[in-house]
Amino acid sequence: MLDVRERDVLVVGAGPVGRQKIGGLHSEGAHVTVVAPDISPDVVALHGISIIRRAFEVSDLDGRWLVFAATGDPALQQLIHDEATARRIWVNCADEPSRCTFILPAVHREGPITISVSTGGLSPALAGWLRTRLADALPPDVGALANELRVRRTAMKDTGASTESVDWKPIIEDILRQFERQH
Repeated sequence: MLDVRERDVLVVGAGPVGRQKIGGLHSEGAHVTVVAPDISPDVVALHGISIIRRAFEVSDLDGRWLVFAATGDPALQQLIHDEATARRIWVNCADEPSRCTFILPAVHREGPITISVSTGGLSPALAGWLRTRLADALPPDVGALANELRVRRTAMKDTGASTESVDWKPIIEDILRQFERQH
């Protein structure tokens, strides 16, 4: 997974796919610049997003760390891919895995727990469906479980014990039973 916090990210296109990318990047703390002739009010309303209302220009790539092309125009997507790749900028062209230097998994976050599912770009819909099924299967309080395990692991390490050979499964199950009794 990429850490995009404080990174300059360009999104070309602000249609439904572009808006989805913009929202996700914004929520992850990226410095997002959107280039598109038409930009919806919901995108404009996002605090901290830079808006450029015009067609893409190659110079829009200057200083970027990551680029998303969501234009729906195959020729423009190819241009963005080629120019970004030549500049060694990671690029993702929506719905075109062959024009991507990275693909995005479907992600679910719950506290410190992150689940991501990828189909290698073959079916984002399937990845999203699987992500939802896996998220629904998580035990309640899974974030609290992770934090409790961190505390126990740290305590073991502080005594000089190795955590490598510990059978964590019964410990996890015991903690989950304790959580169930508390609720």
